[in-house]
Amino acid sequence: MVSRRAVAAWESLFRAQVHVMRALNSEFPTKEISLNEYDVLFNLSRRPEHRARLRDLNKHVLLTQPSVSRLVDRLVARGYVTKSDDPGDARGTIIAITDEGYSLFRRVALTHMETISAQVGSLLDDDELEQLTLLCNKLRKGIAPN
Repeated sequence: MVSRRAVAAWESLFRAQVHVMRALNSEFPTKEISLNEYDVLFNLSRRPEHRARLRDLNKHVLLTQPSVSRLVDRLVARGYVTKSDDPGDARGTIIAITDEGYSLFRRVALTHMETISAQVGSLLDDDELEQLTLLCNKLRKGIAPN
């Protein structure tokens, strides 16, 4: 049976995400990297030793595997990440953020966080932000990746 509330909640969440992402993209603080490239650097920065297997990285970004591979190749060409063979998987690739890439990420992150705070934090109070975080985490953890 279709839950109209669930469908309406999804529609609202999706539309809000589209509006927020468009606003963040239009105010992204640098032309050195795109928002998608920043997302890859962000994900690597949160991993142990600032590195991850390419297939694991794919699980955390909203791009197809071929698109992530091309994006990573562009970051490699600009010296922001490195690629190496995965010693534990002959078919795998390890992506690691370079010192230059991490420095760029940190610089951009400060301004980007200010934009996020202005876009999201100005519309929701602390209790609403906490509730939004809890609900989004519940959805993310409850829906198995494909």
